[in-house]
Amino acid sequence: MAKKTPEINTSSTADIAFLLLAYFLMTTTMNQDNGLQRRLPVMPDPNQKVEDQKINRRNIIIVKINSADRLFAGGQIMDVSLLKDKIKEFLTNPSDDPNLPEKEIKEIEGFGPCPVSKGVISLQNDRGTSYQAYIAVQNELVKAINELRNEFSRKNFGKPYAKLDEDKQKIVRDAIPQQISEAEPKDVGKRSR
Repeated sequence: MAKKTPEINTSSTADIAFLLLAYFLMTTTMNQDNGLQRRLPVMPDPNQKVEDQKINRRNIIIVKINSADRLFAGGQIMDVSLLKDKIKEFLTNPSDDPNLPEKEIKEIEGFGPCPVSKGVISLQNDRGTSYQAYIAVQNELVKAINELRNEFSRKNFGKPYAKLDEDKQKIVRDAIPQQISEAEPKDVGKRSR
């Protein structure tokens, strides 16, 4: 008669594996992709009449990135590192240059009358533009607006923008709006027939 080998009890192995799986799923953090933070305009009422908004040419700066990742801002070829200062000068118009944007006195709730730039940044790129160049330009545009908001915040509230409460942050956003218009990418390499 053959000797029977003892069996290992594996009935609880599945339970242990399930508990370990559940533990790791609950304690592990997943990487989150960060995108560009943009606030889309509200959907217009379908019954609303469409009015043509005329924007004065001086209130728009066109920022273009071509397929070779060359940057043009305000009609000049420039390096990305200079874009932030160009945008800050454009939006603030410190010397009231007639070629730079107008300022409009707006009544900001909780603050009072404040000169607000009518400047709009129009970003245009080619389909051949590299993602790195596109993101670098986006970062510089947002950095310029963030620096202007910090300067306004420090001047009027004595703190950086990030340390303000929500009501004061809204005041700063109203005084320094982020008006970036993005055109659909163009494919310069192809010709239409």
